[in-house]
Amino acid sequence: MPNIDLILGADHGRRRSVRTEPTQRRSTQRLDALLDAAAEIVDELGFERLTTQMVAERAGASIGTVYRYFPDRVAVLHALRERSVRRYRERLAEAMEAAELAEWWDVVALALDVCAALYRDEPGFSVIHAAPREASEHDGEPELAHRVARLIEDEFGIADKQEVRFRLGVSLELGGALIHRAFERDAEGDPRYLEEAGRVVRAYLDEHLADAVSESSAA
Repeated sequence: MPNIDLILGADHGRRRSVRTEPTQRRSTQRLDALLDAAAEIVDELGFERLTTQMVAERAGASIGTVYRYFPDRVAVLHALRERSVRRYRERLAEAMEAAELAEWWDVVALALDVCAALYRDEPGFSVIHAAPREASEHDGEPELAHRVARLIEDEFGIADKQEVRFRLGVSLELGGALIHRAFERDAEGDPRYLEEAGRVVRAYLDEHLADAVSESSAA
């Protein structure tokens, strides 16, 4: 069974965007209700038009409640994105726990499949494409690329080197952009773009990770 903790890791995202971190269940539910409202607005109108007043009205809360947690609309969007990223990692970990990972590509393919699935059933998920990616403090590569690289090393022995993380980061960015485009064109995801996302990413990684895969096989 894959070590899914390598995908989950510690999550401190909410503390960066939320003004008051909830400590009680009721407060947590109130915060989630605000983010649920923001997600609905993003899906209906786009993130550019979201306002704190809209969030308050949609959630049935006072504007003061919104400002208790968020200083402005930008903080709302950041918190919604952080929640979406956290839920993505959780869903990816569940998928990996249930899957048979026969080769390194299975890890990347699942990452793409789960991304597409969340575009379908996680309200507001498109906001993940509208802000800078989380970068690792180690080398500036995307945090998700680090997590995937560590899992691939753990499962298949492909060394978690900077070059591997760079190539994974590029490939996940390419795949994510095509998946985002698929759902811009069709609410269920344009199948041509979804298929192309997998094909383009596989071709890119086959070319650029060939040496790393050969080294692990030889070892």
